[in-house]
Amino acid sequence: MFFPKPGVTLGSPMQVKSQAKEGFPENVSFRKHQVAFTAVNIPGSDNSMLPWTGLGQSQPTAAQVDEVQQRTEADIQELRGTFRKARNNGDRAVVVMTQADMFDPTVAAPSQADFGAFKPLVQTLIEESNSFGGPVYLINGDSHVYNQDHPLAAGSAWLSFYGQARAAKNLTRITVDGSNNAKDWLKVTVNPEEATSVMSFERVPFTHPAS
Repeated sequence: MFFPKPGVTLGSPMQVKSQAKEGFPENVSFRKHQVAFTAVNIPGSDNSMLPWTGLGQSQPTAAQVDEVQQRTEADIQELRGTFRKARNNGDRAVVVMTQADMFDPTVAAPSQADFGAFKPLVQTLIEESNSFGGPVYLINGDSHVYNQDHPLAAGSAWLSFYGQARAAKNLTRITVDGSNNAKDWLKVTVNPEEATSVMSFERVPFTHPAS
């Protein structure tokens, strides 16, 4: 329903590489201006492992666990493939876009029950960011309040939470505004090679704020 033409974006149509043959047309990648981009289906609610309480469930169902396992494996494959191509192409940066905020700064005491299922994805991001070496930008929604930080830098509490000994100081995370806080859109610019940073981000107010 959401991806009627796998390999083609919505809005201004653009050709992208997708995992449609693997059953995940929402996982896509493309390359622009020596920057590798990938959009990966990582939903919130503990990577969709939270029980479906609205359906009377108190534990994840077998079908739910199976979906999460298969999708997470596909997500990791997509991430590793994007970083591998970026290294081979000598790209300037990698951009990973997803829905889930795996490092929600509004949660003072995160629990494994709410975030633990993200661990293999976080581990993959750390491994691939270090292997790539250049700037990595993680853009997510979910928590809906604009934020820019380095959640996997040395000293971050998220490293110990996810059981990771190695940091990824080259990963910058940007959370976009959304939900009731949807007052602007994020303009993403790939800067010229002589610029200080590969990419820049600007919050642009809506002409007519969302109601």
